[in-house]
Amino acid sequence: MVTVHGRQTGRVNIAGLVCYRPGHRPHLLYKLLIYHGRKGEPKSFAWSDYRDLIVATHQQLGTPLVWCWDNLNVHLVAELTAFAEANTDWLRIYQLPAYAPELNPAEGIWSLLKRATDNFAVADLTGLVRVLKRKLKKIQYRPHLINGCLAQTGLTIEHPLNT
Repeated sequence: MVTVHGRQTGRVNIAGLVCYRPGHRPHLLYKLLIYHGRKGEPKSFAWSDYRDLIVATHQQLGTPLVWCWDNLNVHLVAELTAFAEANTDWLRIYQLPAYAPELNPAEGIWSLLKRATDNFAVADLTGLVRVLKRKLKKIQYRPHLINGCLAQTGLTIEHPLNT
């Protein structure tokens, strides 16, 4: 056990998603929000941050999206619903059942990340961010890990022409 003295403020929030498309490698995309404990600084993601993540994903992948939300309260706000309704030509949002993390492949990513960072001691918030980015990058470049996160849900991806 290492005892650390000083202010214990700051945290790192991660919004992430996994993308699957038949015939293509899976993708892990994420965004970090670093809270330093400063006055007026956001402590967590706002609905607009999630909207921006959806738009960035659409632009990066260049394809329509089927987005599956868990039941985080900010995912359910009216602004995101209105955004989805305004972009039905390329976006479909589905709500996962309440209390069903076993259906969310992203939960497998967080499990991998937690296991990969178990034995790390960092001196400060900057060190934590550095370790998290490095471990997330490793997962991004290992498609078999991302595919494994889908497999553990029991869900499958079917091409629309095959249904």
